[in-house]
Amino acid sequence: MTSYDDALPGDRRLPGNPLRSAADSIPPAGLVLLAIFSVQLGAGFAKELFAALPPSAVVFLRIAAGALIMGAVARPRLRGLSRGSWAVGLAFGVTLALMNLTFYEALSRLPMGIAVAIEFLGPLGVAVAASRRRIDLLWVALAAAGVVMLAPWSESASVSWIGIGFALLAGVCWAGYILLSAAAGQRFPGTTGLSFAMIVSVVVIAPVGVTTGGTDLLQPELLLIGLGVGLLSSVIPYSLELQALRRMPKHVFGILMSVEPAVAALIGLLVLSEVLHVQQWAAILCIVAASLGSTRTSRRQ
Repeated sequence: MTSYDDALPGDRRLPGNPLRSAADSIPPAGLVLLAIFSVQLGAGFAKELFAALPPSAVVFLRIAAGALIMGAVARPRLRGLSRGSWAVGLAFGVTLALMNLTFYEALSRLPMGIAVAIEFLGPLGVAVAASRRRIDLLWVALAAAGVVMLAPWSESASVSWIGIGFALLAGVCWAGYILLSAAAGQRFPGTTGLSFAMIVSVVVIAPVGVTTGGTDLLQPELLLIGLGVGLLSSVIPYSLELQALRRMPKHVFGILMSVEPAVAALIGLLVLSEVLHVQQWAAILCIVAASLGSTRTSRRQ
């Protein structure tokens, strides 16, 4: 999972980014869409790993891979950091770890499109809270209607309350990630705040991930897939988003990001053969519409 609108910290340049030259030739809207597809493709591959590893172990592989690459590209400087910077960086890292863990736990229990749609309530809540216009009540109601349609009201439902609960927790963590990312951008130069947070998140998630994954984590095939998940879910989309934000207004970026739940449902169908019912597609579109509406509303302020 990547950032949403204000979730990208500090300077928009990524030193030594190998994708930068190629990205300059692609329209910024195309970069955002590529980033979205990369994130969801990574989630799809991660979900396939659940057959061999528990979600917590897959999260550990993903975050560790991302931290190694980001740490090499944007090595954080720890000397001279104030207590406030340490506090923000540590909170950012813990939130990042919890966000990924709760999302993967949701992903193990829900179709991709549904998990992402519910998680998207986090950034939607941040956008609505920042806007404070009466019309935002419409977007809240529309998003709530989507969640109600996704809820497993019957025993034969294809989703679980536990999965929805994890997805909601992931959304709360995503909201915290957005706020802490902005704070880290003010205290850390360039992209080193995210690099610092990813290293912290590895330390936080390692005890759980290593314990649950055990010796299976040493299998070369699983390690290679985990590296691919880290690249697709973190490094590649983050790099593409940074390049896009250098060349497009933030509100346009937010509008494009709003289609992510629909893309997740599409990737779930194509990669995982997750067929959603008409009501579930309608619920996802309600949440997408609420996100689009809140983004356009906040622009007019």
